Amino acid sequence: MEYSLKTIIRYGYRSAWWLLNSWRFKQLGIFAYINHPLRISDPRNIRIGRNVYVGYKTWLAAKKHTTQRSPILEIQERSSIGNFNHIYATDSIIIEKYVLTADKVYITDNLHNYADISLPIIKQPIKQLSKVVIKEGAWLGENVCVLGASIGKNCVIGANSVVTKDIPDYSVAVGAPAKIIKRFNFKTQQWEKTTPDGSFINI
Repeated sequence: MEYSLKTIIRYGYRSAWWLLNSWRFKQLGIFAYINHPLRISDPRNIRIGRNVYVGYKTWLAAKKHTTQRSPILEIQERSSIGNFNHIYATDSIIIEKYVLTADKVYITDNLHNYADISLPIIKQPIKQLSKVVIKEGAWLGENVCVLGASIGKNCVIGANSVVTKDIPDYSVAVGAPAKIIKRFNFKTQQWEKTTPDGSFINI
């Protein structure tokens, strides 16, 4: 197998970056690379698989705010995270392998509480949401927000969508809040339109 000079240089640079940074993380797979991160908060709680690429000025965090145990942020092998992403775990965010995110995507398992109207929101405690799993092969478009919800295998989440409820495997979801508009029908072997609850529309 032949490699171009550009590829050899790129992987050489990634290998050097890995050698300098692998000690900081809970796990950092070979050829993983984070391109000029904005911030990495508590990297000892972050696992990154091999050949993962994290784009320019992304903020990765796995900080203990709401639980006694250490949180975990995991990005599995060969996933590609876009520029200016913000991924913040206080319990658990798992991004499985071959996931692709566009730029300016926000993924979190928590939010600022606002229940007490006598206090400014900045003074209220963090509210823990459900654990987040972005399953293998999913694609999240530009400006997507995922708030305490999981996304199924090979799903497509349209640009500017806000995901607040779980999305099942092989679905296309759009909107704020995100609703399913299409799913893969294994009987017909085609992507078909659905109602927001994921039921196929008979035309």
